[in-house]
Order: sequence, then structure tokens, then C-alpha cells
Amino acid sequence: MSFVRFGVRRVTEMAVTLLAASFVVFGAMYLAPGSPASFLLSGRSASPEALAAINAQYHLDDPFLVRYLRWLGDVLQGDFGRSLTYRTDVSRLLADRLPTTLLLVAMALVVVVAVGLLLGRLAAVRGGAADSAILVATTFAVGTPSFVAAVLLQALFAVDLGWFPSGGAGEGFADMLWHLTLPSIALALYLIGMLARVTRSAMLEALDGEHVTVARSRGVPERQVIRRHVFRNSLGTVLTTGGLIVSTLLVCTILVETAFGIGGIGQLLELSTTTKDFPTVQAISLIIVALFMLVNLVVDLLMPLVDPRIALGSRRSAA
Repeated sequence: MSFVRFGVRRVTEMAVTLLAASFVVFGAMYLAPGSPASFLLSGRSASPEALAAINAQYHLDDPFLVRYLRWLGDVLQGDFGRSLTYRTDVSRLLADRLPTTLLLVAMALVVVVAVGLLLGRLAAVRGGAADSAILVATTFAVGTPSFVAAVLLQALFAVDLGWFPSGGAGEGFADMLWHLTLPSIALALYLIGMLARVTRSAMLEALDGEHVTVARSRGVPERQVIRRHVFRNSLGTVLTTGGLIVSTLLVCTILVETAFGIGGIGQLLELSTTTKDFPTVQAISLIIVALFMLVNLVVDLLMPLVDPRIALGSRRSAA
């Protein structure tokens, strides 16, 4: 399949998926108990005239499909509506908070890739005691939820030792990196264990390949065999977990941001869900879906570059 045809097909699929996701996101909030009007009234009784004015202001009396089409049209123009909780444009809230979350996710992703690949490679190549120790460590990592890891890291390194800030996002880029160090580790811990295990399995499978036996029989240095014929050939399998890794980071950032008091979109989503701030929840949910699909598109484009044996648009199943 040509690159252009593949790109057109995937962009079309993404558009259709986003459209379906937007309908689900918009409709799901209205299936929840309660209503925006009840939140705006804060439990106070209101006259029928006041309630009618609120419904008219937020178009709550319009048919569902009319509300959805009006919201979709505004979203296509970059207008996500007005927050019921903060009384400001949702776009402004996202612009203020999204960079913090993206930086946190980026830092965690770097930690996951660097440590996960390193541990997986060491376990597959060294074997023996090193393999056993890494398997034990990754089992512990996979079994530790992000929220638990956040609490433990915060208690040890922030409260007891005082090496890192206990909360907040900091001000300025360098200060933000310092404040987000512990949260990024807490966010990455589970995925480090998962990626290390996937890398180990993929490399062990590649080590049993005939091409590795042939390379060794020809006297190719072991380090070169591992780098060119084992590690590189296993990256295709590892790369298929890219979408899962990013989606997990985006979901778990809600828990980590809440634990560390970081003002990102994860904490905003948690607060908005509690207060039934429909426009904010809908906007964040749609952005998460879009980011997930974008990551999967990037993975599909990178697959043939990492492993030429894989055709454009196809994937190998993870080991």
C-alpha cells in the first residue's frame, strides 16, 4: 500500500472514529444522574421561571440531537463551550492546563522507554540471576497501581527525605521538571514493568531465530549480533505497545495529578466529573481519544521503518 493511500485511509478512519466518539462522549454525560441545572442551583430551590432561564441559557430544553449538532459545530470551530464550574471558556482552561499534563506524560514516556528497554534487554541477554532479578522487579512494578506508587514515592522522597517537592507543578520550565520528577516516576512504574517484559519476550524469540545462528556462525561479534539482529528485530513487537503505553499514561495521569496536586487536565477531569461540568468533561474526553488515535497513527507509520518486513498499515502481535 502506498504512503498516500495509507494516509488518506487512516485520516478517514480517524475522522469517522472521532465522530462516533464525539457522539458517545456527548451522550454519556446526559445518561448520568443529575443535571447541569441542579449543579448550577447548588441544591437551592428555584422558581419555574429561574429554572426555565437556566435551561434556555444552556439549551437544556432542546432535543438531544439538536444539542449534539450545535456542540459538534462549535467544537469544529475550536469552541468547547463554557465551563459550568469555573464560569470561563473550556478552551482557556485546556490551554492553561494541557501543557502541564503533556510535559508530565512526556517525562513519564521517556522514563518508560529508557528503563523498560534497558531492563528487557538485560534480562534477555544476560539471563541467569540478572533475568530472575529483573523479572521479580518488573512483577512488583506491574502489580503496583500508579496511585499507590505516587503515595509511596511522595511519603519517602518528598516527606521523609525532602529531596523533591511534595506537590504542585512549579513555575518555569526547570522548576516544572523538578516538581514533575516524582509524578513521572509514579506514572511510569507500571509501564516500565510491562515494557521490560514485552522487550524480554521479543528478544528471546529473536535470539532463537535462524538469522542469529547464521550470524554467529559467520563470526559476527556478539555485541553486533545483539544490536543488529536481535534488538532491532524485536522493536517491531515492542512498538505495537506504543498505543497502549500512551493511553495508559493519559488515563493514570488523573490519579497521579490528584495525588500530587498538579493542575493538569487529569485533575481537571476528576473535578469536572464530580461537579458534572459537562462541557469540560466532554472536551477532555474527546482530546484523549484524539491523542490515542494520533499515537496509533504514528506507530503504524513507524512500523515499516523499524522493521522493513512489515507492510505499511499492518502490525505484528505483541509477544
